[in-house]
Amino acid sequence: MALASQDGTPVTLFEIDFFPGFGPSLFRPAGEVPLSRRIRAKGEAKLKAAVREHAPRRPGVYGMIDARQRVIYVGKAKNLRARLSSYFRENSREHKAGKIIGHTRVLVWEETADELAALLRELELIRHFKPRFNVQGMPGPRRYVYLCLGRKPAPYAYLTRDPTGKEAAAYGPLVGRGRLTDVVRRLNDWFQLRDCSQRILMVFADQPELFPADRAPRCLRHDLGSCLAPCVGVCTRAAYQVKVRAAKAFLDGHDRTVLNELTKRMKMASNELRFEQAVAIRDRLVPLTWIEERLTFLRTAREQGSYVYPLACEDGRVTWYLIHAGEVQAALREPRTPEAWAAAVVLMRSVFTGTAATTELTYKTVDSVLLVHAWFRKNTDERAKLLTAAQAFAADPLSVLPARV
Repeated sequence: MALASQDGTPVTLFEIDFFPGFGPSLFRPAGEVPLSRRIRAKGEAKLKAAVREHAPRRPGVYGMIDARQRVIYVGKAKNLRARLSSYFRENSREHKAGKIIGHTRVLVWEETADELAALLRELELIRHFKPRFNVQGMPGPRRYVYLCLGRKPAPYAYLTRDPTGKEAAAYGPLVGRGRLTDVVRRLNDWFQLRDCSQRILMVFADQPELFPADRAPRCLRHDLGSCLAPCVGVCTRAAYQVKVRAAKAFLDGHDRTVLNELTKRMKMASNELRFEQAVAIRDRLVPLTWIEERLTFLRTAREQGSYVYPLACEDGRVTWYLIHAGEVQAALREPRTPEAWAAAVVLMRSVFTGTAATTELTYKTVDSVLLVHAWFRKNTDERAKLLTAAQAFAADPLSVLPARV
């Protein structure tokens, strides 16, 4: 007998044991089937005993399945047995871990070749299943927003979750709406751009009017010198656009005048013992420095070259991760034969010279870019192993890749 839940999802009077598995992976070499296991038990004691008996001491990913066969949590581990065992230590586990286990009826895990593969697979599974106890990789909880310049006739800086494509420029995606709100305010103040409602009529000094109206500014920003006040027609359209272009040049990384000038003013005020003024200038400088550094990182990470990253796992096998536009796009086993090398060249061509990746950075790709960046920041020695796309294509498998004994 079937019932319907309040959200319309069909449920049954009896628990069912049907979970189709994690499915295929972009980051698994073609033709390989991962070692995996599924454990079903209602109580924590039985799950704990099964983990002790069967969980391997290898890297991998795991999933918690509830009574309705929904994936409620996905995690990764460098050592699956150690990580899964931690969920059953009532005195030391986090409250969230106990809550997850309390809802778990089926525990599934899948081994990976190495820790990087586990990280990539975890993000892939979170995107696919959107487990309710996960937050990383999900655009809603992470609250990704874009910093934009736009909205005619007098563009200004603002935040939005969904750029329309009509903006003069859009930057991101970025996290931290509170901090970004301060960035937007500082940008509009420094470049003297409006920040008022679109419902307010904009009138430029060079815009002819048959019957000129007597207008007054809607706020104090014009009197404070932080807005050109296009709402009262005291600036020309051309003069306003100069400011918009200057703001865009800063956000594009082409002009650091605002940072240099604020730094100069802050140091001067400090040297003259005007400490309150120095603090006020610092409060303007910090958010603008933060956004400049953040956008520089995103540009560099996305525009960096294409690489082959050979990574050896514990059993001696080597995985080639193909990194393009800041993301891992595919994986293959290190080619050891001419046939395997020919197949590798085809895959590398599709990644590095095809349309496997675009230069656009969206909330769907930013976590992947950050994952790769964090991996090499944590494992700095691994950078020496990277091969550029040109080096990879030029490699001779018969000389560079000798047969293993």
